[in-house]
Amino acid sequence: MVEEKKELAIEVKGVNRIFPVAGGEFQALKDINVSVPKGSLAILKGRSGSGKTTLMNIVGTLDTPTSGEIWIDGQSTKKLSNKQKEILRRTRMGFVFQAVSLIPTMNAFQNVEFSLRLAGIKDGRKERVEQCLKMVGLGKRMHHMPAEMSGGEQQRVAIARAIAHRPSILFADEPTAELDSATAAEVVKLFQEMTKKEGVTILMTTHDMGLMDAGDMVIELENGEQVCQKD
Repeated sequence: MVEEKKELAIEVKGVNRIFPVAGGEFQALKDINVSVPKGSLAILKGRSGSGKTTLMNIVGTLDTPTSGEIWIDGQSTKKLSNKQKEILRRTRMGFVFQAVSLIPTMNAFQNVEFSLRLAGIKDGRKERVEQCLKMVGLGKRMHHMPAEMSGGEQQRVAIARAIAHRPSILFADEPTAELDSATAAEVVKLFQEMTKKEGVTILMTTHDMGLMDAGDMVIELENGEQVCQKD
């Protein structure tokens, strides 16, 4: 029986990233080739300084490779203007960072709704915000302020905010770094559920060895080089 080939959400081809430094240059990424099927939870593994965040920033069009090419949902980002990249990020990508960065003067509902406003979505906002907050287990906390929430709850709001506009790809950079192990496991379980319920592709960086088995695939970097990709 021939296995059906899955469509790719992310394709990285021969990517290098070189930064100028005093007296020369530093190569942060060296000939990276990565393929992530749609609807997958891909874990980007590596120690601090391995190039994880640099690669995520490039795939998320926040940075540009020195050479090589990125494909998002079959579309090359190579010739996109800065404005086109901005639209791509606002409409088809979501971002969750280690620092939660909720707006402190807005409650959970307002924080999530704000992302829909940024994406230019006008219809069905109330229903979608409520759906996302219920999905992350905060249906009864949606009118609480960030200061009234635990770190884990704030991260859940950040996740709801990142997926509210129905992105095809969610980038999560060390989203569990500030959480205890039990809360971190809950966040990763939530990511697993989202790939199934929302069909979103998630690329998550972590150095937590306890989370490696949670992904559909693991991409490992070491000193800017790709050590392996395990599906």
